[in-house]
Amino acid sequence: MTSGATGRRRSIAPTRPTSGAQARAERTRAMIMEETVRCVVEEGFAAASAKHIAERAGVTWGVIQYHFGDRDGLLAAVVDSSFEELRTRMAAVGIAPGSPRDQVSALVEAAWAAFSTPASRASLEILVATRANRLAETSGQLALMAAELARLGRDLIAHRRHHTDAQAIGDLLWAALRGLVFIQMVVDEPVDTARERAALIDLLVARLDTHPSDAVHPPTEG
Repeated sequence: MTSGATGRRRSIAPTRPTSGAQARAERTRAMIMEETVRCVVEEGFAAASAKHIAERAGVTWGVIQYHFGDRDGLLAAVVDSSFEELRTRMAAVGIAPGSPRDQVSALVEAAWAAFSTPASRASLEILVATRANRLAETSGQLALMAAELARLGRDLIAHRRHHTDAQAIGDLLWAALRGLVFIQMVVDEPVDTARERAALIDLLVARLDTHPSDAVHPPTEG
């Protein structure tokens, strides 16, 4: 397609007023977005055509145009809403006092709960499918999410290791949890990821228990 959900141009602007929207209109808008998420999660991005989404939502194409402009605008709204929910969830996560294992376990499970929602899964699939035409603001959202994970990494390693590990811990959380989401996306039946999350917890705890002087450094030339 010439312009994806996160494409650089959105050719058609929604006719829906940007302010003073009625409660009924807002419910309709939310219902269409929820049905789009279900469509992507259940059938995949390729099935999420404008016609099919309208059929699933029980509305006309004109209603979608009224609220979102076009399919690109609808998919972009789904991604934006998912990012907002994900950032809100992650911003509420804190590192409570306790043992390293208790802290890491709480962090991983809280992050997994946020990353594995249907909206988060759908937005990830949309981002992958439209990555060639991604909006600058979407890249900014990804950067904000990475910064939030790095913040959690800094909180986690405070008083234990040098803070240069914070970014690595945040990146590992992002990659591992998104990877588990991908596993669920490519199979039809539900996947139990408890074992993989336990392995991630073990890995992070082992890293936190390692003193900086124990890290492997490349040999110096001389």
